[in-house]
Formats: sequence, structure tokens, C-alpha cells
Amino acid sequence: MAIKNSYPRNFSSDGKLQMNTEEFKKWLKKFDTDKDGRISQEELREAVREMGGWFTKWKCKGGFKSADKDGDGFIEENEINNLKDFALKHLGIRVITY
Repeated sequence: MAIKNSYPRNFSSDGKLQMNTEEFKKWLKKFDTDKDGRISQEELREAVREMGGWFTKWKCKGGFKSADKDGDGFIEENEINNLKDFALKHLGIRVITY
């Protein structure tokens, strides 16, 4: 899946892609392949792969540990904000708020 033109191309001075919270949620939801409104570990791994990341299983395990507050194995809408640090470190995306 190509990422060309699939999200705004705003970069910060350190080369990180910048998205506001709503853009990040919209971008992340495109990996919700089963359309259940939640992000599974495999769907998050696909997001890491798309951004050129390696060791996706290991990285996503840490992302889930910090984001999945109810421990059900999925990241729901209300938990997506918990992925901001993960996005910066492992996806190269800086999620900004206006």
C-alpha cells in the first residue's frame, strides 16, 4: 500500500512528519482492516511497516502496553491519544495539538 498523498506532508525542522490529532486518528484508522473501530496489534504493525519501521512485533508490543489501558488487546478511539509518544519514536510522526 503506497502512502503517497495519503496524509498531509507537513514536516518539522527535525524531519518528523507532523499531524494534528484528528489527522493522526484518520491516518491510523485506515489500518483498521476489519472495520471494527479498533486497532489490533497486527493493524498497528502494518502502520509501522508502512512508515518503514523494522522489528514491528517488538515495537508494537511496547506501543500496546502504553496505549491499551483497559488491556483488551485493542486500541479503541479513546485510547488513540495514548499512542502519541509511540508515533514519534517508532513512526516518525509528531502529533501536535493546536
